[in-house]
Amino acid sequence: MKINKKQWSWILYDWANSGYGIIVTTAVLPVYFKSIAQADHVSAASSTAFWGYANSFGTLLVSILAPFLGALADYPNFKKRLLNIFCWLGIVSTVGLALLPATQWRWILAIYVISAIGYSASNLFYDSFLTDVADNSQMNKISTHGYAYGYLGGVVAFSLFLVLYLTNGFGAMDSAAVSRWSFIIAAVWWIIFYLPLQKNVHQKYSVAPTSAPLAGSFKRVFQTIRHIKQYKQVAWFLVAYFFYIDGVDTIFTMATAIGMDIGVKTSVLMIVMLVVQLVAFPFSILFGWIADRFSTREGILLGIFVYLVICLYALNLHTTADFWILAILVGTVQGGLQALSRSFFGKIIPKNSGSEFFGFYNILGKFSAVMGPFLVGIVTQLTGKSTIGAASLSVLFLVGLIIFAMLPKLSNSPKK
Repeated sequence: MKINKKQWSWILYDWANSGYGIIVTTAVLPVYFKSIAQADHVSAASSTAFWGYANSFGTLLVSILAPFLGALADYPNFKKRLLNIFCWLGIVSTVGLALLPATQWRWILAIYVISAIGYSASNLFYDSFLTDVADNSQMNKISTHGYAYGYLGGVVAFSLFLVLYLTNGFGAMDSAAVSRWSFIIAAVWWIIFYLPLQKNVHQKYSVAPTSAPLAGSFKRVFQTIRHIKQYKQVAWFLVAYFFYIDGVDTIFTMATAIGMDIGVKTSVLMIVMLVVQLVAFPFSILFGWIADRFSTREGILLGIFVYLVICLYALNLHTTADFWILAILVGTVQGGLQALSRSFFGKIIPKNSGSEFFGFYNILGKFSAVMGPFLVGIVTQLTGKSTIGAASLSVLFLVGLIIFAMLPKLSNSPKK
């Protein structure tokens, strides 16, 4: 199957917002925020707490609104409109992070929350456009290519930041200025590679129009919840997804802390992060091939099983070499499992209400990042070893694996 112009435009949005994900959310802004807050006599513990509160608030708000925003997007011509609103909200507020003085850490935190809302909500509509750009036989390939190029785009965008960081802005900037310019890089990166989607991708499926779309969206969400028995496969998939994606997210967020516990240097951890993204690029595409050659179901089962192996391997983490092996294993399945989960979900939901259902998908993806870190923390405290805490995540993958394996096979799963 050849990927057409419309599908490449959709794929490029994953590339577009990858700069925000790795520069703003993960690598630069957390350090920048803590440094300027502490310069204003905020303790390290308090600055970390404020950062956590900001992320939690933004995540909670988007998660609560996701099904209603998705239901609104299902009306004719609303999906692109809402994508534009939240995409530009994220872009403009990211530029705002660069323009605010370094002394205004409270405003920087507030603007970050707005940018995170724009980023998360726009991803909801982006995901739901998958059903508009690909039919069931194409979804595996298109979804995995989206994740693959997202990882690659993150590496390229982060490399641009590293050039500024390692050269001190070509000898003309201090660390604060380098950080602010990195936010400009993330915003410009987002704008440039968002334009093809804005131009070439259009809403194909929709529900019947209404004179009161906002009220109608709330009504439809509550109707879906009341009649959830009509969507048993969707509901049970979301339960399975909740468990195993919690494990995926927890491994990603806790890996750095676990690496530091076994003595991996900070500089090595940064290199590992980039290598994992590079490994994820070809392996995400490989998972698309596996799904098309066998089935989406078998590709997801393979991904969950490999994560089970990763959790058990964590028991043997003692050296930097061990950590490298674990990280590369994560890179081989992280993007593939997430991408096939997205395409599997896209196949089993009603196409006309795709955005509404992706709203529920978004909720489970956000709220799942609660149980895993708590489990790792409790087990680590009880045993005194973070490696055993990481291994305890095997419970989440096992539960997810069992529930997903019990789902009936899709009659339209491509099998060649």
